[in-house]
Amino acid sequence: MLSGLIPLTVLTVVSGFPPRQDAPTPPRPTDILLVAHQDDWQLFMGDVVFKSVRRGNQAVFIYLTAGNENQGKEYWTTRERAALRSTRVAAGVNPDSAPVACASVAVLNHAIRRCAVANTASYFLRLPDGRRNGSGFSHNAFESLRKLHATRIPAITAVDTSTKYTGWSDLIATVGEIVRREQLPGSPITVHANDPNAAINPGDHSDHQMAGLIATALRARAPAEVIYYVGYALAARPDNRSREQRREQSAFFLAYDREMLIANRTWSTYAERPRFYSMCMLRTYARKVRAPLTAP
Repeated sequence: MLSGLIPLTVLTVVSGFPPRQDAPTPPRPTDILLVAHQDDWQLFMGDVVFKSVRRGNQAVFIYLTAGNENQGKEYWTTRERAALRSTRVAAGVNPDSAPVACASVAVLNHAIRRCAVANTASYFLRLPDGRRNGSGFSHNAFESLRKLHATRIPAITAVDTSTKYTGWSDLIATVGEIVRREQLPGSPITVHANDPNAAINPGDHSDHQMAGLIATALRARAPAEVIYYVGYALAARPDNRSREQRREQSAFFLAYDREMLIANRTWSTYAERPRFYSMCMLRTYARKVRAPLTAP
């Protein structure tokens, strides 16, 4: 006499249906925050970064310049610490004590400082600040990203003399290699950068515009979506952020500014243009360019 209990494997054969298999979990997206200076993402895309990092996305911050203006090492190294303090806040870890693992890594024969905390990685390329108009500063022989792009200079050297980029294509290739290394397997990529289109984003810093051009070049190399953000032109736009978004964005910027103040009270970013920086906390404007179906 057969038992009333029929093994599951027998039922499967009789019914003709295969065993149920749960769909694989899709990989988390990889967000590339490609910015010129250490306080750019906090000002122009902070609420977007908050959602990305808190969702568990792989967030990769690439800081193209040292943001050194015409100052020395103490200033730009403080800006790096301040950026990492903001990153800790974004990751939801203790901004004072959460460990950050930093080391010099070789990327296409270029020495670049990489720092990791939680689900974020930060790369500091330490190229010279190009000044708003792209003319550069005397402290770095008037080198700038704009001049490199326009082939007015053959190369650009990191402010700590750790490496030299011999042409715009060398810089593009290096940033592309960083993205390749940091992308999670099978993960969709979104690149965030300031908008290089002067009609949409007039009067922006030259370094911001160059970051946008690099983002465009990355999209031409791989199927990446790009989100372009308005920079200084935010001053002419109406407020469009919710109270919660304002709170998130302000937390990042205040964390950054606090670190600057601790080092030197004259280095407060907010104190330079309080009205403008207050407006940045109330506004985020961006346009999205979809990823191509396949890379060219």
